[in-house]
Amino acid sequence: MERFGIRAKWTCQPPLDPDFYPVEQFRRAFLAAADRSVGIAVEGGGQTAVYRTCIHSTPTAADRLYIDRLVKTLLWIRGGCRVLADDETVCAWLRDDYRPGGARAFDADFMARTYDRPFCVEWVEVLPPARSEPIPVATGRNGCRVGFDAGGSDRKAAAVRDGQVVYTEEVLWAPKDHGDLRYHYREVVTALRSAAAHLPRVDAVGISSAGIQIGGRTGSASLFLRVPAEEFRVSGRDLYLRAVRDTFGDVPCRVVNDGDVAALSGAMSLEEGGVLGIAMGTSEAGGFVDGDFRITGWLNELAFVPVDVSAKAPRDDWSGDLGCGASYFSQEGTIRLAKRAGLSPEGDTPAEQLRAVQEAMARGDERATAVFETLGVWLGHALAGYALFYDCRHVLLLGRVMSGDGGDAALTACRRTLAADYPELSLNLHLPDEETRRTGQAVTAASLPVIE
Repeated sequence: MERFGIRAKWTCQPPLDPDFYPVEQFRRAFLAAADRSVGIAVEGGGQTAVYRTCIHSTPTAADRLYIDRLVKTLLWIRGGCRVLADDETVCAWLRDDYRPGGARAFDADFMARTYDRPFCVEWVEVLPPARSEPIPVATGRNGCRVGFDAGGSDRKAAAVRDGQVVYTEEVLWAPKDHGDLRYHYREVVTALRSAAAHLPRVDAVGISSAGIQIGGRTGSASLFLRVPAEEFRVSGRDLYLRAVRDTFGDVPCRVVNDGDVAALSGAMSLEEGGVLGIAMGTSEAGGFVDGDFRITGWLNELAFVPVDVSAKAPRDDWSGDLGCGASYFSQEGTIRLAKRAGLSPEGDTPAEQLRAVQEAMARGDERATAVFETLGVWLGHALAGYALFYDCRHVLLLGRVMSGDGGDAALTACRRTLAADYPELSLNLHLPDEETRRTGQAVTAASLPVIE
């Protein structure tokens, strides 16, 4: 495979995607002859990620593509609204890409809104030191705790007393259809009170929510899709914290991205940290718990992380970018492959069409098998790229896409890809049980706050 003169060769090819060029294979081939040291830092939310790498002494289009994919990955995994570069050429590329109307204007605008401050790219002689503020969690679950999980189609609540789950509930709701914050607030408070009714008192509350959570406040979330932007900025960012305070007073409370909570659930089940959680459903979501059972506070928005540098890679409808995770590890990616394989999955929604592909897989349809094998090969190559940024020993694979026989086939193909093309990596892949898939998020969320 070749792109801008960078040629790479690997063993495992996705059966239904011959043009796929893994970002990690491109990176390795590119760096083989790179000799000009450059450094990049991404800052935001009180954290700083620093990455040192190389480009070629005489940069070409390949160098610009490499830097573009690298910085985009740093932004969506670590998060930030300020990018620093110690190389003037690299800085000029990034300023051009992230300016209004530039190739990465979407990313700049999203980060500016998420962090509620202007996005900027700056040249510096010396990069700042790396800085992180991981959050310890109370895995012992002492005391009387309420956990709440806010999903796109249902909300879950749990009551936990000294480690024992005494109540769980799962209620349908439609947050994306409501632009009135009073609806969101009322539903959250109702769930909190429902769980609290099964406890003698409430010592702490943990909340798991879709979207980007920064310091307990919501930076961005599709749950509030119809809420006017200015109203959300003023009153929506701290809605969860207000709901807890108004209901229970000044009890310890922690609000965390649902992907991180999923990873924490896996870590608690495995009794070992260093867990990367990846959910494949409507889109691709991620979460991470480090080796010390701490939540990092990173964005982990894997949907926007590049996995393919092919010029023929699919374009994401939202960001306009090519080759990003949401187009691969999602219902959309699975359905696209199914059509390429010659299947015509019936259904009015992507979820129904995915189910049709999974049913074909259960019947032994070889076309469906090729779909999930392709997904697994994609995933193996993507995990090798993710491993550069996550110090993980375990990968927890969640979401509708990984259900049933199709998920098993994808898992097998993923393991085969890692063994053949990245034997130096030691990653243990896991599928969660059904209980964890359903109400485990709310139960795990109850573990988030530390009670002094």
